[in-house]
Amino acid sequence: MMPVRITCLLLGCLLLTGCATTIPRDYKRTESTAYAKPGETELGRFFQSEIAEHPGESGVILLSTGEWGFRARAGLSNQAEKSIDVQYYIWETDTAGTILAERIMRAADRGVRVRMLLDHVTTKKTDFRFARMDFHPNIEIRVFNPFANRRFRTLEFLFSLERLNHRMHNKAFIVDNAIAIVGGRNIGDNYFGVHAAANFRDLDLAMVGPVVQDVSRSFDKYWNSEYAVPVRALIDERLSDAELQQRKVWLYRWVEDVEGYPYPVDTTSDVVMARLAEVRDQFIWAPARALYDEPDKLDTDQEDVADHLIWLGKNKDHEVMIEAAYVIPGPEGVERARVNRERGISQRLLTNSLATNDVAAAHAGSAKYRRDIIKNGVELYELRPDASSVRENWSMLAGRSKASLHTKASVVDRELVAIGSFNVDPRSIALNTEIVILVESPALAEQVLDYMEEGILPENSYRVILETDEDTGAERLVWITEIDDKEVRYYSEPEVGPWRRFGTWFMGLLPIEKHL
Repeated sequence: MMPVRITCLLLGCLLLTGCATTIPRDYKRTESTAYAKPGETELGRFFQSEIAEHPGESGVILLSTGEWGFRARAGLSNQAEKSIDVQYYIWETDTAGTILAERIMRAADRGVRVRMLLDHVTTKKTDFRFARMDFHPNIEIRVFNPFANRRFRTLEFLFSLERLNHRMHNKAFIVDNAIAIVGGRNIGDNYFGVHAAANFRDLDLAMVGPVVQDVSRSFDKYWNSEYAVPVRALIDERLSDAELQQRKVWLYRWVEDVEGYPYPVDTTSDVVMARLAEVRDQFIWAPARALYDEPDKLDTDQEDVADHLIWLGKNKDHEVMIEAAYVIPGPEGVERARVNRERGISQRLLTNSLATNDVAAAHAGSAKYRRDIIKNGVELYELRPDASSVRENWSMLAGRSKASLHTKASVVDRELVAIGSFNVDPRSIALNTEIVILVESPALAEQVLDYMEEGILPENSYRVILETDEDTGAERLVWITEIDDKEVRYYSEPEVGPWRRFGTWFMGLLPIEKHL
């Protein structure tokens, strides 16, 4: 009897999943585009003179700490007059995510048009919360390539792998089409240095000038694509005006009652604009453009972000430095490293160690190529979980939390900078959609290199090398760092136990690399 029951259950799940794979892409929606007159807003007017003085160039400034990553988004939300467009792979409903959602809700109350585009694979726990925001008359929420059924996601993923493996990894925050933030950060406590268990080292660019319109065009293309489905097509819940008001009151009171949050939330226009005035002369003006994949990346032959970055890499002359959370170079990447070595090009890479990697499968894929890239001239560094200068940028709420790396940035020949959502792995190359900001600026390159070189300091990372064992003659990996100003050498993955080493090794045997 039991086998029959199990068979029936599985059959039922398959039927449900089969029925659920019809996505309501034809759900009623209205096409819309970015706000057309950014120069008529205070944010737009603020930089008009600089834009006029630098024709064809954009102003960029690094957001290298979690505090300023958060404060920039919160402050710009408070300053918004006409529009807020946000596009994210992950938006958590933790403290940081809730505060930023509340800022956006208050902007909508002021009459600001809000468009939120979120990847659906990461919104399982937040579907209803975001759907409730959608009932605000000035807020519209769409989800990218959604699951058709909230309750049977795992089965649906298994039986619709080709479709559902195509995810929107883009991260953009655009206000009044006048200023934009693009980089590696999603929305959540661990991206802003306030999580109690683990926090990311990450990097964003805030931008003004023509590149903002590039980012907005990218957003519009995704927003109006068939992959962006209105959230109301996926839920049954409906809110009356009175119920929406109750939800808003609850949200506003919740944020007001938050105690001990370490970062100020600039709530008035005067405060926001005063802060912009303080950093105005820190903006670097240079040629900049947005590279982005098409929403239908899997079905198009157009050049994508990976094609552009590979082409740029082939044209470097002197050096390249990359900082990326997930690095799975594959045979092609190993071959490029070999060619670079023969050309005498300096190659440095900072990525996660096993102890800091939040995706064990990704580390398994990366570990297979460590020896090869080192042999081909790559200086390899892996982040320490107790990276000291990384932890200095976190809030008091972070305590002694573990460090992890989430940055996606590269510098070529000390003049070309790429910052965005692109990892060096098969998923970013072939499956996920991505966005990268490309800036030609020795000044910005110097700042990003300073940031990266801090990351590879011995108190922050392990230098991974190959050496020959004197007793056996075998070649082995060695992790070298400094503790209390003394060199320390590890001969297996540091700061992890044997079971995690074994699990990672085992995952490396599985034929899953193209999905990582």
